[in-house]
Amino acid sequence: MTRQPFFYDITLRDGNQSLKKPWNLKEKEFIFNKLLDFGVQAVEAGFPAASEMDWEACRRLAQIAPKNLVISGLARAVERDIKTAAECITVCEKPRLHTFIAMSPFNMKYVLNKTPQEVRKTAVEAVSFAFSEMKKLNKNSEVQFSIEHFGDCMENLDYVIDTLKDVVNAGATVINLPNTVERTRVKTFVDMVEKVYNALPKDIMIAVHCHNDLGMATAATVESYFAGATQLECCLNGLGERAGNTNMYEVAVALHNSGVDVPLNLSEIYEMALVVAEMSKVPIAEKAPLIGPEALAHRSGIHQDGAVKTKDMEKGAYRPIHPTLIGRKDDEKIGFTSQSGKTAVFEIISDAGYPITMQEAVRITPIIKEAAEKVGELPTRNIIDIYFKEVFNVQGDFRLVAFEKLSEKVFNLKFFHKTEFFDMNAEGNGPLDACLSALKQAGFPQKLVDYEQYALDGEIFGSGAIAMTVIHFEDLDGKTILARGKDESTLKANVKAIFNGLNLMNHSRQV
Repeated sequence: MTRQPFFYDITLRDGNQSLKKPWNLKEKEFIFNKLLDFGVQAVEAGFPAASEMDWEACRRLAQIAPKNLVISGLARAVERDIKTAAECITVCEKPRLHTFIAMSPFNMKYVLNKTPQEVRKTAVEAVSFAFSEMKKLNKNSEVQFSIEHFGDCMENLDYVIDTLKDVVNAGATVINLPNTVERTRVKTFVDMVEKVYNALPKDIMIAVHCHNDLGMATAATVESYFAGATQLECCLNGLGERAGNTNMYEVAVALHNSGVDVPLNLSEIYEMALVVAEMSKVPIAEKAPLIGPEALAHRSGIHQDGAVKTKDMEKGAYRPIHPTLIGRKDDEKIGFTSQSGKTAVFEIISDAGYPITMQEAVRITPIIKEAAEKVGELPTRNIIDIYFKEVFNVQGDFRLVAFEKLSEKVFNLKFFHKTEFFDMNAEGNGPLDACLSALKQAGFPQKLVDYEQYALDGEIFGSGAIAMTVIHFEDLDGKTILARGKDESTLKANVKAIFNGLNLMNHSRQV
């Protein structure tokens, strides 16, 4: 679809009026500037007739608005409100007066106490007066008309459409169809929007304004766009009365993902969401789409495996977008619970800066799972503690007591096997060879497959420079056992790795 959506922000009016402490002029101006950075095409600045403070805020924003931005002011369908709003906002380059009245059978009867004919007359007269007042003050002005509770107009939709035709003839160029209270399925509302779109002249802009009472405002807004609505009335962070208004970020990203040209700076979303949460004192829910602290979190082992395998790709196995699209600098979060697996262990330990192989992650995962079953999600520190214990300090039948160099080629090894103590001298071409020779003499021959030596950054271990030895033994079944040892002394790192390997092989035999 080539038609570009027109984003009409209602944060400063609908969002602000729902706050426990509405914003003052300075705060409104700050949010307004954020909206300019975001790139919205229209801002409903407020309800000028509501209070002196709201009039002053609307006037100020109209005065500082850039030439290409529509500034809208809300007014009830009464002359005093319309006149007040018109005088307030027509100082900007592109002012719009937004007036409204309910047309649902329920509201006309029980709230307005008017007949449908009386409501139609009020609507047409209000738009006609607004058009006249606005054009007198600013030739570039326009009038928007909203049918409050449009979502409840299923049974009298023909009446609504006939009234809208009269309203258009009276001067309205934007027709807004609010789902003022979300009561039913999205398709029902969208079908009504499409019917209105098809009935009115194509130079009339159709708008939707959805509330989130049942949690479907984003879906209703997105699908209404594809049914003919061009103006999408949304709120930053989904602020608004009751369960809030349509969330601007969700609509923008959903359309972007659908191949629509979205004229917004999407990279501003995350920072702006945090700012709005702070200023409104309405915290972002943990699981809020896109912006929630948990929106990039994975705890299921299957999800973690897919997330890790696709983490550097534009499209992720278990995320709707790449986090950078909305300005998030944090990446997907891997948390470990009893539902997690080896991939989580590998990623968490690797991300913490410690060396680990997938083989080691597989080995220690059951131990970490057991700990998680008792407390829930394990902090990284607890996982690292288990990693140290199970990788660098493997407990078992073999216990190293001491290893010393006696001469150029002779070394002394002292160790326990179960309760038996051994004190062996052996020659070798270096400490590793001598230690293996001593073990062989004691009746514990080992087949060394590979040996590696590393110098590690001691900072991650909380000490000075660290030597790490990695050895690969082959057990009786021909399976390779990988073991590590670390110490500030290379000699001791070698021997610690051997004894960790002995205990690992012993565990393997017992299993």
